[in-house]
Amino acid sequence: MTHQQSNTPASSGALRLFVAIHLPEEVKIAIAATQQELRKLLPPQSASWTRPENMHLTMRFLGNVDAVRLDELQQRLRIAIAEFGAVELICERLGCFPDLRFPRVVWAWVHDAEDRLQSLSQRVESAVSPYAEKPGEERFTGHVTIARCKRISRSAAQTLAKFVEQAAARQFGAWNATEVELIQSELSSTGSRYTTVARFDLREAKG
Repeated sequence: MTHQQSNTPASSGALRLFVAIHLPEEVKIAIAATQQELRKLLPPQSASWTRPENMHLTMRFLGNVDAVRLDELQQRLRIAIAEFGAVELICERLGCFPDLRFPRVVWAWVHDAEDRLQSLSQRVESAVSPYAEKPGEERFTGHVTIARCKRISRSAAQTLAKFVEQAAARQFGAWNATEVELIQSELSSTGSRYTTVARFDLREAKG
């Protein structure tokens, strides 16, 4: 699942929000190193690149949410994921949406051995869908976006595909995710700026 980087700003009194899981610094560093390898292979105009400090695992992109609904949204999300428990996540390999022939997004895969991340995404979806601008995707794919392809030529796409295929064994790290964050995205001429609005402990009791 990926969210659209729309240039539509939040209207007055609205916050542009998404739900995500934070990445440890060592995982960001490992992904960024691979990202730099790929950047050297592609023409500069081929893609825009995610800054390491902005790398995260998006659970659900909401879009513009009226600020007066923020408390209600946070309460629903807190209840939905309480007592879910920590998730042992793994970040490895690369992929492209929609596919290698026509790449729009380049990403690093995030998953867990027990497929609990999929269950967590369903809880998040049930809590936040009434506040989202668009329906959620049918099947959640855990990933970290590392680039968005723009004016990519056929030869550059072939270079990208070869790199992604050769990165099948890349390991970026593993960690114990204990929190889900509600994050505000503010658009500017220099890119998106992210601010954590609230954190929700997956180990928190419902009571």
